[in-house]
Amino acid sequence: MLSALVPTLETPRLTLRGHTRQDLDDSVALWAAPEVVRYIGGRAFSREETWSKLLRYVGHWAVLGFGYWVVCERATGRFVGEVGFADFERDLTPSLSGMPEGGWVLAPWAHGNGFATEALTAALGWLETERGVRRTACIIDPDNAASRRVAAKVGYREQVRTTYKGATVDVLFRA
Repeated sequence: MLSALVPTLETPRLTLRGHTRQDLDDSVALWAAPEVVRYIGGRAFSREETWSKLLRYVGHWAVLGFGYWVVCERATGRFVGEVGFADFERDLTPSLSGMPEGGWVLAPWAHGNGFATEALTAALGWLETERGVRRTACIIDPDNAASRRVAAKVGYREQVRTTYKGATVDVLFRA
């Protein structure tokens, strides 16, 4: 059972839990929002693409022992977004293969509330404590000031500017 693979994490305001089929509609709305995808490919994801993304998240837990969580408000249960780690085997230099790559994406209503930092701090703490992994990476569009602030708050520093799928991205590391 997947729920046994994905630990539930709690912060003062948030619950991080594994994805379920019931999360699809919230994920579709998330990945269709222009302000969400502006720096992540620049176009809305279809329902089919979002479903594949959700299955990929689930697969990370089964194969690698880490992955993405659904983030919900503790008080209301409202869907906040998705936070976690992946190994996407990106065609990228420097290679991130074998290194957990941190990622976070929040619903537009949740932007600016500190939720990304809170959720990512919990996820990083879990990865370090439970998996013994401290060094992670993330890639961020150079113009995404909000994500750059979150990354800095949780300790991502070293930066390499490179190209991924024709777009300029910054690779940041946390050690």
